[in-house]
Amino acid sequence: DTEAEDAFTSFYLRQMTTEFAEDLDKIRSAGDFNDKSLGLLIGALKQGRECFDRRDRLAVGKAIVAANQ
Repeated sequence: DTEAEDAFTSFYLRQMTTEFAEDLDKIRSAGDFNDKSLGLLIGALKQGRECFDRRDRLAVGKAIVAANQ
């Protein structure tokens, strides 16, 4: 299950960073953005995965793992 969760998280983060690329670039180029800000941003993006039920995350994650084998 850990492999499936990790696969889902990676997929989710790729989708979010692709979809919001322009917004993320604006945030990263802000004058007050620093290393601590990056950690906060990554944490906030990861929390979004919790909007999905664990069962759904596992189903998608397992499909991703299977497709990559």
